[in-house]
Amino acid sequence: MEARRPFRLAINGYGRIGRCFLRALVERPLDHRLQVVAINEPAQLDSMAYLTRFDSTHGRFPGQVEVGDGCLRINGQPLAVSHASEPEGVAWQAANIDLLVECSGVYSRRSELQRFLAAGCQRLLLSHPGHSGADVDATIVAGVNEKTLDGSERLVSAASCTTNAVTPVLALLDREIGVEQGFLTTLHSVMNDQPLIDGYHHHDLRRTRSAMQSIIPVSTGLARGVERLLPQLAGRLQAKAIRVPTLNVSAIDLTIATRRPVSADGLNALLAEAAAGPLKNRLAYSAEAHASIDFNHDPHSAIVDGSQTRTAGSHLVNLFVWFDNEWGFANRLLEVADYWSRRWSAA
Repeated sequence: MEARRPFRLAINGYGRIGRCFLRALVERPLDHRLQVVAINEPAQLDSMAYLTRFDSTHGRFPGQVEVGDGCLRINGQPLAVSHASEPEGVAWQAANIDLLVECSGVYSRRSELQRFLAAGCQRLLLSHPGHSGADVDATIVAGVNEKTLDGSERLVSAASCTTNAVTPVLALLDREIGVEQGFLTTLHSVMNDQPLIDGYHHHDLRRTRSAMQSIIPVSTGLARGVERLLPQLAGRLQAKAIRVPTLNVSAIDLTIATRRPVSADGLNALLAEAAAGPLKNRLAYSAEAHASIDFNHDPHSAIVDGSQTRTAGSHLVNLFVWFDNEWGFANRLLEVADYWSRRWSAA
């Protein structure tokens, strides 16, 4: 039998998610043989190699990282490196790329994303939401709607880390007990759009304040992002986000009014069953006494903390969901790339 050709991937933007995506591919190789062959990142090559080898959040890279001939070598495999600041600055077509994973977070409108296609990329997978649902051909959360991909798409978004964490839970609850209304509060670890000390750098005045000294409310599009995936909940959800001074791992405090009556024990049993069954490897369940650090480098989209489940009466419930906002999302991004590549190879 003829050997199957690897699908050639490139990463645009080698920051937190770009590096986690590459590392996830190394730590959990898929039988579909996805292969990163190129990276575009404005930073210097030596810095890229150093931050690949040593990571303050996820520890040392589990493999060999070297620099040679203008390439980043991962376990002996050369990855071509470019340092362009615009989509047209890289000869993507000459690199024979099957899929570009856009991890810079800079581009979200269709007019911007099409610049990559015009520069020779065949397909683009975003590690962030499109500006609107119409700006991409599909928004996919692994474990929820990846089967809607048919291989004809050229612009796909893997949504956000918070959307990946809460959407499987909401989809399950709406299907089993009905969601009348819901309020989502994200407690998110610091991000690099916040300064270490107060500084003039953001139109949101709260984000001019030191990330490591305060709990800081910020804006969020989480409710809108969930409604794109679960349109039956449109107009029923509200959300807010609060940044907390921790390096990694976030949580969602979820309060919903249910259509059918439910108890805390019944709700936990439902979630534990889903975690062991249809949502295995995406959703996890635990009732132990946890702190956020327990879920650093956890590959699940979400971990329901059953010890925090509460009900008020029989139709108002509160859940607490942990998630590694970097590693969990990077694993879902990898799964979307893998599933999508299977679909277009079968088309």
